[in-house]
Parts: sequence; structure tokens; C-alpha cells
Amino acid sequence: MSLLPLLNERFAAALAQVGAADAQPLVQAAGRPEFGDYQMNGVMGAAKALKRNPRELAQQVIDAVALQGIAASLEIAGPGFINIKLADAFLAERVETALQDAHLGVPQLPRQTVMVEYSSVNLAKEMHIGHLRGGIIGDALARIQAFVGQDVIRQNHVGDWGTQFGMLVAYMVESSKTGNAALELGDLDSFYKKSKVRFDEDPAFADTAREYVVKLQGGDPEVLALWKQFVSVSMTHCNAIYQKLGLLLTDADVRGESFYNDDLPVLVEALRAQGLLSESDGAQVVFLEEFRNKEGDPAAFIVQKQGGGYLYATTDLGAIRFRAGELKLDRCLYVVDARQALHFQQLFTVARRAGFAPAGMQLEHIAHGTIMGADGKPLKTRSGDTVKLGDLLDEAEERAFKLVSDKNPELDEASRRAIAATVGIGALKYADLSKNRGTDYIFDWDAMLSFEGNTAPYMQYAYTRTQGIFRKVTDWNETTPIQLNEANEHSLALELARFGDVVHQVARDSQPHFLCAYLYSVATAFSRFYEACPVLQDGQVNVSRLKLCRLTGKVMATGLDLLGIKVLETM
Repeated sequence: MSLLPLLNERFAAALAQVGAADAQPLVQAAGRPEFGDYQMNGVMGAAKALKRNPRELAQQVIDAVALQGIAASLEIAGPGFINIKLADAFLAERVETALQDAHLGVPQLPRQTVMVEYSSVNLAKEMHIGHLRGGIIGDALARIQAFVGQDVIRQNHVGDWGTQFGMLVAYMVESSKTGNAALELGDLDSFYKKSKVRFDEDPAFADTAREYVVKLQGGDPEVLALWKQFVSVSMTHCNAIYQKLGLLLTDADVRGESFYNDDLPVLVEALRAQGLLSESDGAQVVFLEEFRNKEGDPAAFIVQKQGGGYLYATTDLGAIRFRAGELKLDRCLYVVDARQALHFQQLFTVARRAGFAPAGMQLEHIAHGTIMGADGKPLKTRSGDTVKLGDLLDEAEERAFKLVSDKNPELDEASRRAIAATVGIGALKYADLSKNRGTDYIFDWDAMLSFEGNTAPYMQYAYTRTQGIFRKVTDWNETTPIQLNEANEHSLALELARFGDVVHQVARDSQPHFLCAYLYSVATAFSRFYEACPVLQDGQVNVSRLKLCRLTGKVMATGLDLLGIKVLETM
């Protein structure tokens, strides 16, 4: 059991003993060291409900709580807080056990099948900076869910269907007549823009494009072959980005919009059979009383356009039906831009009402904000164009290479390039993951590549320091137990013992920045410990401290890996 559940369990039992069985203990990490290691905040609420003196009730809780051998001291603070200082021997035993455990003392959660849908790009264009946040947040959450024992299904719900593909196929056919199709398709962005110009400016081309949409939806073999070629080139581009960014997505995780196409007529009929559909301006819609438009009327969730076409909302409903019926999911995490919040609220409402999503299946929109430039607007290139993700990753590596070359000019270029790839991509990802995912943030190369503060380079350097010690020590007795005799030893051990609580919190709340903040706390606690508590002194090894260094390295490496960030043995 992790520390927080253990303490909450003991205090809940104590509250019940003193007549406050309905009260919640609310144990949390102490804000400042002088308040101890943890603080229990549930007494005042219980005292108010029972009409009792909070400090007197707090003392009764202290007298009743079974923390012998766990807490060194329990003190009442303020109007009824209880400050908790853990016993050195108990804490030493916790970190000793974590050091020997493959999961570093992180308990497995009750097993569920969890889907994480992320990336989910439109295959009509090259990936751009708008795809960065969803990709790296989703990948981190999938890694964390797997680490705590969940059966994780990654889903890449790519946009590979719809009217724009008629336009693209028409342009591909036109280009093939001049022999330029393969050449032009190599530049996805240019290919899309040129086809869009033709579609907007040439009515005959637009008519041809619409004819191809009909042929595509009808399963015309020649049009399908062209469509598959386009999808293949697009996915090759995406996979190259995923690999460079360190995402775990593969072709096996792709279930695009086209996958659900055959189910859409069946889905619409199921909605009609339940009396959920209404006609509005020729379209088939589900009116939602829970949501109102600007005029105050019930919002219309459109599932079929006038003329019979379907929308991505229809496909999303089809995906929920499939995920409930075929994948048997317990929990669905949709890592998508916050601007889609209303869509997901309405989607989930319709899915519940139609019975497509059973009551026990959790549907969660994991919303994220936007990456902003220094001007407070969505980040663009100097010319005002959208920043291509491939270009951004290249720049991250080049900036890191310059930094590494300045600091380590004696290294050969291949070594500097390898270090730069790890540092640059890690810095880019960590700068994003360390922010509250629900907020926007200002993109800043200098801040993210700094070796000071809550950054990937600082974390990677902290890990490297832990490994450097073991290059100096080759012979030591691993059976020597950990002992905590100094305040900095206690502080570091306390942070290391918190790993399970933090990982469980992120698994529950889908907020990776909590893990980043924790790793920064570990790194800073290690720095203070390393300066104040010599591991090697006069040729003698302090094995207890050496073991704390080893666990610090393992926690840092594992924590960063859960975020999708690599470490380096030397920097």
C-alpha cells in the first residue's frame, strides 16, 4: 500500500473510534518541512458536524490512531490540523523495499481495460504543432496506465475519410497524367493546398471531386486503390514523426474514420428506432435539452447531413459502439484539444441516451490547451504559416546540439548528435508535460533547454549525477541496510517513498504535470542530499547513502520514461 492510502486508512479508523465515522481524513503532503512530512486536515470539518472543539477532537484522534512504528511524532497545529512526522526506521524500510521491487514500490491498481485515443491526425496534411500536445500527453497517459497494471489499448482515430478525400483523389488523378503524382505527394502540405485551390476555383474540378467521393463511398476499386495510396504515404509521414518524438503508436493502433463507415447506416437506424432522431432542415439530428443554442433552443447534434452524408460526430458515435461492444472497455480517455469540449459533452450524452455506452464505461475528454507564441497567439512561423511538427523536432535537436557542443567540444560529432537528440526532444516534451494540460502556454526555447529549474535537461542531469557515483564505486555490500540519520537523508527518502502516490494520482486524474513536479522535487532533494551527505569520504563508501542514490536514479529514469523521455548515462 502506498503512503497516502495507508495514512488515510489509519486516520479513518481513528475518526470512527472517536465518533466521527462519516468524516474523511484528507491526508496530504505537508506544504513546508517545519509542518512535518504529512498533514491531516479532516478534523475541523468533523468537529463542526459534531459540534465539538476541533483541537480537543484532534487530540482524541492522535490518541486513537494506530501509527506506532510509522509516525515519529503527531502534533496539533492551528485550529485542528495534525502534523505527521514519519519515523526514520519506517521510511528507511519503505525505500529499501522499493529498491528491491521492479515497480519501485508502486502498487498495481484494480485491473481495467483502458483506451487512450491520441494523435488522431487528419491524413490530408502534414503534422503540425497543433498535434504536439495531444500526442505526447496521450502517450504519457498510456504508459502510466500500463505501469499501474491496466490493459491499455492505444487508438489513433485518424481522419482518413470524407469529402476532402474526393478532392485529393481527383487531384492525384490529374497529377498522374503529367507524371508528377509521386513527386507532389511527397510534400503532403503542398499537395493539399494545391488541390484545395483547384477545388475552390474550378467548378468542373469540384464536381469531379464530388463524383470521386460517391465512388469512394461506393467502394469503387480504382478509387479505393488511389485512396489507399494516399493513406499509406500519409501514415508513413506520421510514423516518422512518432518515431522521432518517441511515441509508442504503431500501425496496429490505427482505426481511422473509414473503419466505422459500414456501421454508420446501422447506427442511424438504431437512433431512429429509439425515437431519438428528428429532422431539421433536411438533416437528421438528436435534440439535446441539456444544451442550448444562442436562441435558447435545444442544441441539435447532427448525425446525418441533408443528402445522406455523415459527419465526424457520426463516426465518433460508431467508435463508441465498437469500443463498448467489441473492445469491452472500462475507461475511454480522449486526448483532444479543449476547443472540442462541447462536442464531447454532447457526444457522450447521445451515446449514453442511445445505450451505445453502458453505465459502467467511463468516457473522459482529456482536454488540452494551445501552444502560444510570445505574442499570446497560437504559435506560427515568422511568415505566419503553421509550424510543421517535423521542422520543430529538427530545430529542437539543432538547438540542443549547439548547447552540447558548447559544453562538450571535446566529444566527437556522433556522440554530440546522439546526446542532442535525447536532450532536445526530451526538452520539448517535458516543457509541455510540465504545464497543466488544461491551460495554454507560451513556447520558449531558452526556458525549455535550460539546465536550471523544472526542465528535462535538469532532470536528465540529475539522473546522470546518480550514475556517475557508481562509476567510482565498484565494490560495496548491497545487504547493508538503509539508515536515515540526517535531515537531508530523511527528506530524500520521503520524496522517493511518495512515487507510488504520485503515479496513482496521475493515473486517476490524467494530469502528467503532477509527475513532472514530483520529479523536480526528487531532483532538488537529491541535490541537497548530495551536497550535504558525502557518499564517498576518505576512500570509504557510505552504503546507505549509495542505496539512496541508486533508488533516486531508478525513480528518475522510470518517471521520465513514463513521460516518454529518455535519460543519458553521461552528459
